[in-house]
Amino acid sequence: METPAHASRDFWRDKLLGGGFTEIPRWTLDQVEAVAEHEELIPDDHLAAVRRLADALEVPLSSVLLAAHAKVLAALTGEREVVTGYVAVAGEPPLPCRLSTEPDSWRDLISHTRRAESELLAYKDFPVDDLRHELGLTEPLFETVADLTGAGRDPVPDGNTVLSLGISWRGGQLVLRLRYRACAIDAHHAGRIGGYHRTALALIAADPDAEHGRQSLLSGEELRFQLDQLAGARRELPDQRIHELFEQRVEAHPNAVAAVHRGREWTYRELNARANRLGRALLARGLRQEDVVAVVMERDLDWMASVLAIFKAGGAYLPLEPHFPAGRIATALSRAECTLVLTERGSTTTLERALDSLPGVRKLLVDAAYAEDHADGNLGVDVAPNDLAYVLFTSGSTGEPKGVMCEHAGMLNHIYAKIADLEIREGEVIPQTGPQCFDISIWQLVAALLVGGRTVLVEQEVIMDIERLVDTVVDSQCGVLQLVPSYLDLVLSFLERHPRDLPHLHTVSPTGDFLKKELVQRWFAAQPTIKLVNTYGLTETSDDAVHEIMDRVPDADRVPLGRPITNVTVYVLDENLSPVPLGAPGVIAFSGICVGRGYINDAERTRQVFMADPHRPDRRLCRTGDYGRWRPDGKLEFLGRRDDQVKIRGFRVEISEIENALLRVPGLQDGAVVVAGDADRGKRLVAFYSGVRPLDSAVVRDRLGESLPEYMVPAAFHWQERLPLTANGKIDRRTLTALAGELGVIEDGFQPPSTLTERRLAAAWSTVLGIPGDQIDRRDHFFDRGGTSLSAVTLAITLDRAVSVTDITRHAVLADLAHVLDRGSGQDVATSPARTSSSN
Repeated sequence: METPAHASRDFWRDKLLGGGFTEIPRWTLDQVEAVAEHEELIPDDHLAAVRRLADALEVPLSSVLLAAHAKVLAALTGEREVVTGYVAVAGEPPLPCRLSTEPDSWRDLISHTRRAESELLAYKDFPVDDLRHELGLTEPLFETVADLTGAGRDPVPDGNTVLSLGISWRGGQLVLRLRYRACAIDAHHAGRIGGYHRTALALIAADPDAEHGRQSLLSGEELRFQLDQLAGARRELPDQRIHELFEQRVEAHPNAVAAVHRGREWTYRELNARANRLGRALLARGLRQEDVVAVVMERDLDWMASVLAIFKAGGAYLPLEPHFPAGRIATALSRAECTLVLTERGSTTTLERALDSLPGVRKLLVDAAYAEDHADGNLGVDVAPNDLAYVLFTSGSTGEPKGVMCEHAGMLNHIYAKIADLEIREGEVIPQTGPQCFDISIWQLVAALLVGGRTVLVEQEVIMDIERLVDTVVDSQCGVLQLVPSYLDLVLSFLERHPRDLPHLHTVSPTGDFLKKELVQRWFAAQPTIKLVNTYGLTETSDDAVHEIMDRVPDADRVPLGRPITNVTVYVLDENLSPVPLGAPGVIAFSGICVGRGYINDAERTRQVFMADPHRPDRRLCRTGDYGRWRPDGKLEFLGRRDDQVKIRGFRVEISEIENALLRVPGLQDGAVVVAGDADRGKRLVAFYSGVRPLDSAVVRDRLGESLPEYMVPAAFHWQERLPLTANGKIDRRTLTALAGELGVIEDGFQPPSTLTERRLAAAWSTVLGIPGDQIDRRDHFFDRGGTSLSAVTLAITLDRAVSVTDITRHAVLADLAHVLDRGSGQDVATSPARTSSSN
């Protein structure tokens, strides 16, 4: 028969091993090591109502106070289960108390809390510290302490305790006493926390049967602060569209160079005339207001004219890259109900296959449109601020891409914010580097045209050659440069090895992914006079809607996302769209001019993300899939994703879309895709699958390439007899992610690198791909082992440019690339066929 001592041991073992350490978000700009106090007086009427409820439920007042405390901790941490230290006996050390706020009503929450409190009281005499020592537990059990006995002074916060809550009675009135560490919480925040407790008790008193999850603890003052003071500054925009502002610049300096590509230059007059002629060709084919026009072209001068032509004619621009799979092009055209495609000779190979299934879609070649000899004067079509400007397709979780609709006002507001915050000056030269379907491509294309500057269209082969890109930036006198952090890392690595002056470059803007502080530190060590502007936003918010302007390394551990741009409001919300307490984690949401219309012809997915702003009913709200928090300096901080979206080379990718495509491959029974790598070496997608037998990776890769763009095709495919499962029967992605880090097992007949050059290459592969050197076979294919086009650039830099990216692509087998290195010429040599379709 079990003795009470054994029962106590089992009870506390479960409590101690159950984990669930609750960390209180920090909110202070000071680092003063001191203990401070705050007192919160509970009004008599609230106290009387709470006491009546406690009597009705037959629970002590401490249970009601503890339930309110649990609600406050849940609001502060964003967690439904919290752990606090609970003083069960006056003067004794606190015991770990785990509380859940899952119960719906206040009444149920109090009952749940009373049961937890009773359990602690039943086992309070067991020597918990002895068991902690026996179990080898050295981590703190809690950061908060609740002493509701009402006897003596509250525990002084020690190195682990950040906040303690106690009670006292003063002339018959209940006083909540908060003691806190000033290095973690400042006086204003302590006052807010005290107010949250008072509000929770007031809500309990008002209606104990109300759903507490739908009730906010924020005061009116804090709510107004979050809604108004944390919003971007107000700025009046001109009552004109992008193309009209460009037309004004044409009038001001018609002979100035507007755009450059491969040595060809177009003046403002020539670019405008070409756009006008294309615009009239579109109108001649019956283009109506907001009709979607697809552009399937490389990033060249005619592409630029085509985009402006669509704006001028009142249409909506839909970019589709010429090398996209025919199926994906067809899906986008169909979803957008697009009936007209602007394209050029040399960009129609996959487009023709897509159009085979869409007989109602017409194709217009730009040279044929020019040949029609339309007038080249401005069109004068009336385009309103809330007219549709463009549609961009992003990855979708259902296996079908989502077409985001953005309006002219949001586009113009974003470009004006870029001009202001990146300090884009009169006559500035801006390199256009973003792919057509990447939202940054739009501002890079047209921002210079609004300041009388010049757009330099940088071709992809230059972008993939760091030295040529740096040469282009210097020779073209570019003032700003925007790159994804992983690529910026490569540029910086090159500059660290080959220092050179960048006389005209004054601002660099990392975008599209998490920016690590280490990269910022390296940047300012190498380029102290060139600012960094970290950016954050979504395609759904007309691109970036938050900027962080840095002229030095930030003091905090993380690089902040920054502050909202002009005319944009950012919220950090709970699941009911209510702002969370300052400093607490929540879902980032946007409101204001930046928010797009939704997803084209997709009402259901639109309802999931876009909605009326409950705090400003005249605005649309866009709820993101990101978690963040407000910092004491008024800046937004990124905390991570809340779903299976990831960023690959700046592109937003839904893992489930790739998995849906993977599961359609014949012979494959089950599949999962995980992300390997990090921001330093570059993230890559790795697929695992099960089936009767392993499939040829090249066949699987080609099959996925029929429906997915190249950046969404996994870098590697691994067969397993069965995929690992969690205890509840779901695919164990954590285990697969660990396996992906190894990128496969060594096969029978393993051949290690045999020559000095092969061993040098293997060491470089190990560094770039994160693979143990003893797992690299001399017959390994760079892209099959997880290489991407970006990591190929990294490899070329690691080898001090002894080989080029083209060499790596053409001679991707290690032994073959070693032969190229040995010859030292980069000439074609006898190799096995290169398979480049796996490159990301």
